[in-house]
Amino acid sequence: MRIRTDGASRGNPGPAGIGIVVEGSDGATLAEIAEYIDRQTNNVAEYTALVRGLTRALELGATSVDVFSDSELMVRQVEGRYEVKNDVLRTYAQQVRDLRRRFSAFHIQHVPRSQNRRADALANLAIDRAQGNGQR
Repeated sequence: MRIRTDGASRGNPGPAGIGIVVEGSDGATLAEIAEYIDRQTNNVAEYTALVRGLTRALELGATSVDVFSDSELMVRQVEGRYEVKNDVLRTYAQQVRDLRRRFSAFHIQHVPRSQNRRADALANLAIDRAQGNGQR
């Protein structure tokens, strides 16, 4: 399966949302998630989207995943190329390590925002919906 993830935060921290698209190997959309995650930093939103996307792929029966994200920092941290210095992010990074062990194959790739439009739109939709409901 392919997973496209994005996290958005309006302010840093600020109202935040996650967007996830899970696709089959044929490119068909299997699941889309737009979820408001309260007031968070952008980096927490990015990691939350990845954890939620990996969890959903497992629920859908994935045994191998290719993950695409426009968060260069998160991708490089997951690859082990950058150190995770923030204690909160370290907890999320551990969750990702635990989840990735459940796949026979795991690959993560940084992509430009232009190649991650649907996940970005879903993350922003989650914030828009929450703010429309009076959540701040």
